[in-house]
Amino acid sequence: QVQLVESGGGLVQAGGSLRLSCVASGIISSIYDMTWYRQAPGKQRESVATTVTEGGTYYEDSVKGRFTISRDNVKNAVYLQMNSLKPEDTAVYYCKMRDEQLHTYWGQGTRVTVSS
Repeated sequence: QVQLVESGGGLVQAGGSLRLSCVASGIISSIYDMTWYRQAPGKQRESVATTVTEGGTYYEDSVKGRFTISRDNVKNAVYLQMNSLKPEDTAVYYCKMRDEQLHTYWGQGTRVTVSS
């Protein structure tokens, strides 16, 4: 059974940085893409950044230039480096992976709190 485990969340002051990690355990057939989502209190879950195996990374407008998504294909891991954090980045962050058959796997979430 595939499980995704996120880590790296925490409390940080505005302007600070955090690096989120998401590692998949179990067997995943060829990964199609990996995405970080976030859900702020009272808001819908939104896509933050995506990396596609065949190439291409995509960012939500509000994080462009501040967040960087990267991956380790050997470890089946995806990372999110978050710099210049703002209070509005406060949310629970989730990773999602899809294989080439578009089976979808979600992590349990890691909380990020940015204080002003």
